[in-house]
Amino acid sequence: MNRTPVSSSNLVSVGYENGTLEVEFKDGIYQYHNVPESLYRGLMSASSKGSYLDQHIKKAGFSYTKIR
Repeated sequence: MNRTPVSSSNLVSVGYENGTLEVEFKDGIYQYHNVPESLYRGLMSASSKGSYLDQHIKKAGFSYTKIR
């Protein structure tokens, strides 16, 4: 999946494809499953991507897989 570099203290890049949100952190890459595209767009436009990810993806309980 192609990821776009982002400006964040903890996130390196973010990609989205067919409901899968792929996030590269400084310590690994995770795929979050069945994420609506609206949340991806919100993440990409958020002033704090780490806070947005935590609040709207992690705490919302989306399942995930660590891929690296």
